Amino acid sequence: MMSERAPETAATPATRRIARRWPLVSGAAALLLAVGLGALIVLRGAGRPLEIDAEWMDEIIEHRAPVWEYLSLTMNYLGAGIAGVIVIPVLILVFLLLLKRPWAAGYFLAATIVSSGLVQVLKSLFGRARPEDMLVISDFGSFPSGHVANAATMTVCLGILFPRVWVWLAGALYTVLMMVSRTYLGAHWLTDTIGGLLLGAAVAVLLWAPVAAKLQGERGLAAQHPSPLRIRRKNSA
Repeated sequence: MMSERAPETAATPATRRIARRWPLVSGAAALLLAVGLGALIVLRGAGRPLEIDAEWMDEIIEHRAPVWEYLSLTMNYLGAGIAGVIVIPVLILVFLLLLKRPWAAGYFLAATIVSSGLVQVLKSLFGRARPEDMLVISDFGSFPSGHVANAATMTVCLGILFPRVWVWLAGALYTVLMMVSRTYLGAHWLTDTIGGLLLGAAVAVLLWAPVAAKLQGERGLAAQHPSPLRIRRKNSA
């Protein structure tokens, strides 16, 4: 008697190439949009704020208040300096290694480094001046926002590694708060944060494509062989 369900077959090389195609296309499109936005800003107004930038900044300045300033300064601390560049990435790497997911750790590390590097390249390439009414001290180069690029890279990476709705929602909220805080502090124009969002997401997706199968297989193996972290969590439940 024939089985009711046909046996599953391994994906063919052609199928795997098709599966990689959409992240490559979408990631490349997002990267081109980020570069195109920077070029538009420079060519259209020599780096000066676009109309949407000026209108958004006027609204931000009009509604400044101590409570929002404290929140924005907290996001500023989380997105750069020792916390954003060292502490948070290292904690994520250690967490992934404790879950026995070295490929995931390597992917996250590579995406973080490449994203940060491209931010500096585009800052030097476009040389856009920051807004004058700044509440924090920042280096030269307004486009794109490094804080937002870092947040977007982290969000997309973790969303890919842990495909849960709450992970994506938490990451999206964190990234939006980072975008608003950068403009609230006067460190960036609105279009700088959009460029950072596109760049960070693009890097995470582009680097995911060549290792997607490895990451998926590793996630399955990790689920079959719980790490000490998961065992302790289970015993304490």
